[in-house]
Order: sequence, then structure tokens, then C-alpha cells
Amino acid sequence: MDNKIVLEMKGIEKQFAGVYALKDVQFSLREGEVHALLGENGAGKSTLIKVLGGIYRADSGQIRINGNEIKIDGVKDAQEKGISIIHQEIVLVPHISVAENIFLGREPVNKIGLKDCKKMNEEAKKMVVSLGLDIDVTREVFYLTIAQQQMVEIIKAVSFNSKIIIMDEPTSSLAEREVEHLFEIIRKLKKQGVSIVYISHKLNELVAITDRITVMRDGKYIDTKVTSETTVNELIGLMVGRELTEYYTRTKHSIGDIAFEVRNLNKKGTFKNVSFHIRKGEIIGFAGLVGAGRSEIMKAVFGVDKLGSGEIYLDGKLLHLKNVKDAIDHGIALIPEDRKKEGLILKNSVAFNITLTIQDKYKKGIIENKHVRNEIINKYINAFSIKTPAIEQLTHNLSGGNQQKVVLAKWLATDPKVLILDEPTRGVDVGAKAEIYSIIDDLAEKGMAVIVISSELPEIINMCDRIYVVAQGKISGELSRDEFLQERIMYYATGGE
Repeated sequence: MDNKIVLEMKGIEKQFAGVYALKDVQFSLREGEVHALLGENGAGKSTLIKVLGGIYRADSGQIRINGNEIKIDGVKDAQEKGISIIHQEIVLVPHISVAENIFLGREPVNKIGLKDCKKMNEEAKKMVVSLGLDIDVTREVFYLTIAQQQMVEIIKAVSFNSKIIIMDEPTSSLAEREVEHLFEIIRKLKKQGVSIVYISHKLNELVAITDRITVMRDGKYIDTKVTSETTVNELIGLMVGRELTEYYTRTKHSIGDIAFEVRNLNKKGTFKNVSFHIRKGEIIGFAGLVGAGRSEIMKAVFGVDKLGSGEIYLDGKLLHLKNVKDAIDHGIALIPEDRKKEGLILKNSVAFNITLTIQDKYKKGIIENKHVRNEIINKYINAFSIKTPAIEQLTHNLSGGNQQKVVLAKWLATDPKVLILDEPTRGVDVGAKAEIYSIIDDLAEKGMAVIVISSELPEIINMCDRIYVVAQGKISGELSRDEFLQERIMYYATGGE
């Protein structure tokens, strides 16, 4: 790898309402390098890349590209200086073509000033081919998979002739095979001299694809490590300011009788003949590729989606669930995959969200017992170490990990017998992940039946007693703990039986 420094950021500071989001931050990037930014939610990573991408302007500090000090005046100016951001949330226009998205706002024109669709498609196709991709550039983005849309975002960044590309949590919605495809693209970009700033909470990804890792904490620069010369434990210690002696908390539980069972669940076009069971005090995992049908099965069980046929049993009794309220009343809770869209009302307070599903516990008609309400709220804030300055703090002001703990509190306040967690640590930093694993373990120890859907195989393998694997809407395999192997899980996930 060339040691030429293409980007230097020195003494970067940024305040919001008098509070430092960044303080004296240093960062450098070499030509053809993948350099990770690592830190807990709220560490300052997003603020730093927004300064680099022209979304924010730093209060002080220097930015140098190829040795020359520059000022970045907005997103367009950053792009003209060769810097592009690929955000975690896809920001493409869905109902126009791939080529139109790539050249949006700068479409090639013919001699009479009209948009030259032929040339635009040809240029887009060249870029697609150069990265070894197979995407129809005339197809509407709406019809592409999330992975394909992610690739279009990369092509769009390349189309600006960007020499610095920032990737923010690029694999958060990708399956394992799609992640490897992304890594292949990154390696091709490196060979072309493109430098990449890579943000991810997935430490195994950083080990696989990065050259160096810079750790931030509380808005400050902590250290930069050569990836091949550090360890996961060292990185975690730098991130959280302490050594996490137990990342995955998993104790031996007393597993009791069958608590929950589903038999031959069917929903046309979504899943078929799904049967599984879980015992009291047991943690079972649902593994599979993105789109396999895991979330859809659980939403049907919880009454969000209507079932075609099948039977659901709780403590041996057949249930007739018509809707979500029926499921809650019978002691079933589902923490959804997307906490921001489905789990929380972000513009409302922590207190509002925690008590949203249990108002009958402290209200009779319009009369509210504020003492009981606040007692419930503070019980979960303290039990889950939710970091909030006040119970009336707006939930969108919390970090991702603390938002996830608010969702947990909201559903555990209903006193469920069966807890379903769909991607419980997605977009959550390492410290918060360890805390959530400890909460899950504690719930199982108290006899709760816990179902974990996760695309992170280490999470499933380290936390669960049994694993069901879903492929194309069917359960293709069931594994006991002594059978847990990533290769075996992937065999079933790709359709093997």
C-alpha cells in the first residue's frame, strides 16, 4: 500500500449549543487505504464525516487534501473536491432508472440541450461493468434489492471521480454473501487508488477489510491502530474505556417445559408449513439470509400480519389471535427489526415510549397515577442503565443503543412470557451490545422464553440454546448447541436440508 497521505484532519472541533461534539480530533487517510472509524454511538464518528462531507462546517481545525489546506463549503463543494458519502439509509430516487439516479442533476445533454438518455445509459453501463457488477441501468431503482441499491450508491460516488468515499454502516441490511460482494468492490476501488473511510460496529468486518482503525470516544480521538497488529479485545477496550471481560453473557439456565409452540403456519407467498417450539428459560435463534421470511413468520405470530392457516399454543393451550392486542394480552411481545419506524415514536419522550403499551397499569379513564407511572419508568431506566438526562427527554436525542433499550423496556413492561427480538443489536455499538446480551441472558434465567432473529451468526451462536434456520419461507434445519457451526448454518440458509 502506498504511504501517500491523501487526507489529513487536524484539531477538528465542533460544538452544538455550547456542547462539544468533536474536540481536537485527528484523522488521516492514505491512498488506496480502507481506514475505519470506530466508536460507540455518540462518539462523534457521524459528526466527523459530516464535516468532511460538507454537511457541517467545523468550528476550528484544518483539513488537507494531498497536502493542500482546503475549506469545504457544502456537499456539492465536497463532491467537487473528490469526497462522497454513502449514507446508511439509501437516498436514491426509487421511481427513476439506475442511470438517472447516477447522473441526477448533471445529466448529459445533446446538441440541442435535451437530455441524452442513450449517452447517459452508456456511461452508466461502463461504470457498472468496471466494477464487475450485473445491474440493468435502465431499470427503476424501486425494483432492485437493498444490496443492488447499495452498489448503485457506490457507482454514483465513483461517477463523481471521488478519490475519497465514506461508507457509513454499508452492510447493515446485507446478507453474508452480499457483504462479501461489497468487499470485492472495495478491493477493486482500492486498486484504482480510491481511499475509503469505513464506519461499522461489526468488528469482524473491520478485521476483514480495513488497513487501519481509528477509535473515537466522547467526541475525542483516542488512538489509531494498524488492523493486522491489534485485537478485537484491544479495540473494545479503547472504545468503551474499559475492558469488557464478557462480551457475550451466556450462563447455564434451567430449561423447563414447552412454553410456546407453533404448528404448520402458512401464509401464501411468504412462508409454508412452519413449525417450532421454545421452552421456558430457553433462548432460540432464527438464522437465515435477508428475505428468507424470518421476520414475516414472527409478525404473523404476533398478529401484525394475517395468517393463512396454522396453530399457535401457549403453555399447551390453543390461542386464537386476531390482532396484536390479543398477542400482548396472552403474554407475547415482539421487538421489531426497525426500532425507528416500528419500535418507537421518536418525537415523544422516553417516558411516553416506555409506558405506551401499559397505560392500564397507571390510568383509570382519564385519571393518571403519576407516582405509579414514574415508578415503572425509573425501574426500567435503572435496570437497563438507559442513559438519559430526564424521563421526559425526547427519544430521538438518545444514542442507538439507548433507544433499543427503551424498546426493550416498553415491551418488558407488559410482563411477557414469550419475547421475540428481531435484530436486537442492529446499529448498536459494542458496549450497548454487551449490555443487551446481558439483559437477554437475565430474562432467560428468570424463565422467559426468548426468540432471537439475527443476521449476525456470532450473535446467534454465542447466545442461543438451539437454532432454527429459515430458507425461502421454510424451516430448512434445526441445530442443537453442539451442532453450531457457521458453515452448517449457511448450508441450511442457502437451501440445503
